[in-house]
Amino acid sequence: MSIPSLAAVPTLRPGYRMQWEPVQDCHVLLYPEGMVKLNGSAAEVLQRVDGRRSVNEIIAELQACFPSASGLDEDVMAFIGEAHEQHWIRFR
Repeated sequence: MSIPSLAAVPTLRPGYRMQWEPVQDCHVLLYPEGMVKLNGSAAEVLQRVDGRRSVNEIIAELQACFPSASGLDEDVMAFIGEAHEQHWIRFR
């Protein structure tokens, strides 16, 4: 798995979008070939992937929202790396 730089700015790939899906009762990532159901943690991260915030800024915002979550920075880095390998996101 590739680990992104803290200064990297992730953005969803063209053709991908995230939305709340009432039927699934969760956030999903839609793309031309299908859909990925997201758990709550993945949705929290991807909601902040907007092409403006760096990985470091995303981590800082999540740490502010969830101060009792230990190891959050490593988890976010791992998820962003996995999302990049799955071709859900790219870096500017």
